[in-house]
Amino acid sequence: MATLLALFSSLLWGTADYHGGKLSKKYPAIAVLGVTQAIGLAFGIILALIGGDFSAKAFGDGGYFIPGAFAGVLGYLGLICLYAGLSTGRMGVVSPISGLSALIPVAYAFFIKGDRLSLILSIGATLAILGAFLASGPELAKDIPIKPLILALGAAGGFGTALVFIAIGSQGSALMTMVMMRATTFFVSLGILAKYRTFGGLSFKLSPILIFIGCADFLANLLLGVATTKGNLTLAMVLGALYPIFTALLAFQFLHERLHKVQYIGIAAAVAGVAIISAF
Repeated sequence: MATLLALFSSLLWGTADYHGGKLSKKYPAIAVLGVTQAIGLAFGIILALIGGDFSAKAFGDGGYFIPGAFAGVLGYLGLICLYAGLSTGRMGVVSPISGLSALIPVAYAFFIKGDRLSLILSIGATLAILGAFLASGPELAKDIPIKPLILALGAAGGFGTALVFIAIGSQGSALMTMVMMRATTFFVSLGILAKYRTFGGLSFKLSPILIFIGCADFLANLLLGVATTKGNLTLAMVLGALYPIFTALLAFQFLHERLHKVQYIGIAAAVAGVAIISAF
């Protein structure tokens, strides 16, 4: 169950990133982000009202409020670093390194939670992480500029630490942790949009795709949070980090972007890793 939830989380994340990336080429990324975060928050509140999760414990041990707020702030900082890094034009540096964010919750699971994997599962997890890295199309060069490298590391740090807080909050209520996370990012986005006083030209006709991005991103976070409570934390985070593969495949299929040899190797390695994890 945890494996399927984490893989579906990756699929939703990868698809949302693909569509969000397309929109961000035409409209300001901060506008796309702000609107989709608001939609995600509304979607989460609806789910909480239906499921009655508002009664979940907010504070203290097992509370969702603090972990959700930290996850929101850190995830948003990660996004800022990611967009700033991508704006330098070194996508081959920024995307793969930022995608290594799963290493932080894996380290948390190993050193803090005491999670241990068998040798065969460790091989599967390593293949999956390596595959996601290679599928992002890493730019292999000796003269990598320091700015995109630092921003990529900042993005990985923000995303990875946010994932840790998602896992912590999900022990109490995965849904309310996501609602709190989205509420935090929504108010941050609202402040930024108020400062610039613009929605970047986004029109009502874009509502369907914006709704999809907002809901898909929220569900991706929610499913990964649930996955951490249903199985091994390390494996859930590793499988949840495979989203760059889905983004690359969608770009290949619909935007006719050419996949490089290293990306094919990465996809094959990730598939092998998932097969090993699923089998054992």
